[in-house]
Amino acid sequence: MEFITICFSSFLLLCIIFLFTSSVHGRRKSLPLPPGTLGWPYIGETFQLYSQNPNVFFASKVKKYGSIFKTHVLGCRCVMISSPAAAKLVLVTKSHLFKPTFPASKERMLGKQAIFFHQGDYHFKLRRLVLRAFTPESIRSIVPDIDSIAVDSLRSWENRLINTFQEMKTFTFNVALLSIFGHDEVLYREDLKRCYYILEKGYNSMPINLPGTLFHKSMKARKELAQILARILSLRRETKKEHNDLLGSFMEEKEGLSDEQIADNIIGVIFAARDTTASVMTWIIKYLAENPTVLQAVTQEQEGIMKEKEVKGLTWVDTKKMPITSRVIQETLRVASILSFTFREAVEDVEFEGYLIPKGWKVLPLFRNIHHSPENFTDPEKFDPSRFEVAPKPNTFMPFGNGVHSCPGNELAKLEILVVIHHMTTKYRWSMIGPQNEIHYAPFALPQNGLPIRIFPKNQL
Repeated sequence: MEFITICFSSFLLLCIIFLFTSSVHGRRKSLPLPPGTLGWPYIGETFQLYSQNPNVFFASKVKKYGSIFKTHVLGCRCVMISSPAAAKLVLVTKSHLFKPTFPASKERMLGKQAIFFHQGDYHFKLRRLVLRAFTPESIRSIVPDIDSIAVDSLRSWENRLINTFQEMKTFTFNVALLSIFGHDEVLYREDLKRCYYILEKGYNSMPINLPGTLFHKSMKARKELAQILARILSLRRETKKEHNDLLGSFMEEKEGLSDEQIADNIIGVIFAARDTTASVMTWIIKYLAENPTVLQAVTQEQEGIMKEKEVKGLTWVDTKKMPITSRVIQETLRVASILSFTFREAVEDVEFEGYLIPKGWKVLPLFRNIHHSPENFTDPEKFDPSRFEVAPKPNTFMPFGNGVHSCPGNELAKLEILVVIHHMTTKYRWSMIGPQNEIHYAPFALPQNGLPIRIFPKNQL
């Protein structure tokens, strides 16, 4: 009798579980998709998003459908969200349901073993290794090297008409190589630069691997880049020298990373460290030129640091004495919103605010919408660094993302920006050339034509 009772109870429990899961599954199946349109087959609404100010695309969608809507960009079916609470849920509270991802073209170019595409133990290990190389304690030792790169770069721009964005890309690329390869980077700089510059042209292309396409050319460059990295790894193993750079962190035997994993993550770090930081620096130069009062305040702060110094060259301590300049960086990150959104992917069917987000769909928190909402920032289109004298409301300012997948290199990015601003404001004056009333999107938001400027030493009459 006891055996029959146990069997009956077990059967009853299984029936309850089955009915519950069936009910949940049926309820999810009956949930509607978020409102919106998917556009053309395969292409979707990619051109509408990337050919104009993303504010226009996002604002029109939010006005028509609300803070959550569906679309189709870069070959992916997507759900876009634009409220701080929803962004926190996707990036922090329920982050286990939304794995980080990129469009197929980026994933294949960066490599499937890159930190961006993983969760769990593997991601935790990679993030720890990257953070170890980019902590304040680690990067403070390379401040003199970054300072030297900045001085040399600015000197090469003197009395010239330059494309600010392109020159800043060169600067940030050199800093990225320094942080990854240490002083060995000079041995490989030109080969790495040649391959990477080809690779980056296809980052936002359709993943069509046919001869003549941008994607095909980029994949060939990516293969050659991996071969160069393999030679560097081989040489380091032969010499058996210890290195305190990022590559050295990845190569430690106890971490057990394969050469393919190391290569994917090195390429990924270069990608993350270069264009975004160069874009921020370009916008800072523009905003300072357009706001003389802010420029004067920054210049006085930087000149005060220079007068106090007994030796040439910036130190880590110097960069901690720049509150006004730091607020300029924060406001530039907010107004320019270099990263309009980030990509996540639903790892299972998710019920979200009464809608169904199907497994495999991308979910995009819209940082640009959040940063430009008048509910979060008064007069949001105005460039006003003083607003950061008071901390913004939680989850309304996320220039480096949020949660366990936030950018681990943000301290290095802020450091190199501070160094460049110091030298530009204390030693140089510049003027913008040509109209600057348009913004280009390819895919980062950039001033018109990459912000052409002429730059002159202050001591030059």
